[in-house]
Amino acid sequence: MNNNPTPRLGVLISDGGRTMLNLHDCTRDGRLDATIAVVISSTPRAPGFQHATERGIPVYVVSRSQTPDPNFHDRISEILVDANVDLVCMAGFTTLWKIPDAWIGRVLNIHPALLPDFGGTGFFGLNVHRAVLDAGRSITGCTVHQCDNEYDHGSIVLQQTVPVRDDDTPETLAARVFKQECIAYPEAIRAVLAETGTR
Repeated sequence: MNNNPTPRLGVLISDGGRTMLNLHDCTRDGRLDATIAVVISSTPRAPGFQHATERGIPVYVVSRSQTPDPNFHDRISEILVDANVDLVCMAGFTTLWKIPDAWIGRVLNIHPALLPDFGGTGFFGLNVHRAVLDAGRSITGCTVHQCDNEYDHGSIVLQQTVPVRDDDTPETLAARVFKQECIAYPEAIRAVLAETGTR
């Protein structure tokens, strides 16, 4: 656990890093009293890898294809411990990390739907919003939840709702949900840090 007064976040990404960039901006402009200590990417090809590097954030690649079980899971934990991370934030990390007991309660994820609906294997990105539209829902949103060792499962910390419009496409719906994600995730992180006494 970090003895520094500023909480340290570890952010896990697999693609563009939009959520990571939002959290970084929040830490820079004072909306979130924390710092991103390290970023872990599941691939060196993720645009988020370059974004983190450009901002001077230490970034590591832990690839499932190049680091098989159990070393894959152990390596992630090792990086987080070495970076003295207080709270882990999943930010589009599409590979299941088997969370060790020491990290249970200190790993958050944000999902672009109102869990428990439209979660689980295969429900990521536009697939989620397409499923919401196909189901004829009038309300969707995003969910920040504590992570366990199942996809999109664990105690809900915060949910934010978004109306579904008649003319919505998966892309337009995704854009409006993401705006709420940018508000919800920092708010949830603040709440969890306060609850755990880290901040």
